[in-house]
Amino acid sequence: MPEGFETTQRVPAEVGDHTPPRAAEAREPAAGLAVTAGESTVPVPPADSGGAAATPHGTGTAPELRPTTIPEPEKPPWKRALGMLTAAGVLLVKFGAKLKGLLFLLPKLKLFSTSASMLVSIGAYALIWGWRFAIGFVLLLLVHEYGHVLQLRREGIKATAPMFIPFLGAFVGMKEMPKDAAAEARVGLAGPVLGSLACIVPVGLYFATGNVLFQALAFVGFFLNLFNLLPVLPLDGGRAMAALSPWMWVIGFVLLVASTLVFPNPLMLIILLLGGFETWRRWKARKTPEAQRYNQVRPATRAAVAAVYVGLAIALAVGMDLTFVARDLSSV
Repeated sequence: MPEGFETTQRVPAEVGDHTPPRAAEAREPAAGLAVTAGESTVPVPPADSGGAAATPHGTGTAPELRPTTIPEPEKPPWKRALGMLTAAGVLLVKFGAKLKGLLFLLPKLKLFSTSASMLVSIGAYALIWGWRFAIGFVLLLLVHEYGHVLQLRREGIKATAPMFIPFLGAFVGMKEMPKDAAAEARVGLAGPVLGSLACIVPVGLYFATGNVLFQALAFVGFFLNLFNLLPVLPLDGGRAMAALSPWMWVIGFVLLVASTLVFPNPLMLIILLLGGFETWRRWKARKTPEAQRYNQVRPATRAAVAAVYVGLAIALAVGMDLTFVARDLSSV
């Protein structure tokens, strides 16, 4: 008997009824019983379940037909990404001011000193990549940030010590703006310059030991500094563009929006939010007398900034290509 059918129950014919048993069953099937059709049975629901319908061997109440739900076609990946970015953007705009205030408040809290925030970041990164890689990665971040600190001191600008935020990187808070765009560009480029030089250490250790851990650290270090050269505020590349042209901020912001649509992630959204506010503020004030004085840069300085920026970007791209590791970081 096929699985899913009910057991057939025979109904005896009444006295005086000369109808054969099978004919009687086919004529008036009992409610809730089944009609036998050869070696299989057809279930018959109770009489109050609906109208009558034809069955294989007679007239009876057919099972109620339920409509079939057709699944909706899956949305294209770009539509799903756009929906996620829209929802995240609304949340970031809503809480953006609070987030920005929190970033400026962290350096004032003794609990979040440089060493303490470093330890917290090492612990967070160790959960993903292991403690050895986490230590090396945080040290590369530290050297990068101290490039900014040293140049800020040379420019006579007061600033905080480096602060680390797990999965967001690190930052140095300036307590005052540089005197002009050239000084801001020098401060912005100092971090990637010193950070790139720091990547030579894991490269040397890799050639000395053959340990792929150091190769992976060098690759991530090169990528970290190259990413910071994006011409978008508040990244280092955006500060370097202050000495070139405000239009570079617009171009960089458009490229960042496109990159976020293709590779949506929380870090890109935060940079997009903070960079959008800062870019819009500077763009509106670009024609004020204060902004025009701030953006006055000698042609020789402008050329030097452009040469360092382009040369450093090319060197970092070459470094990434030479130290590429064809496996994930969890295996090192």
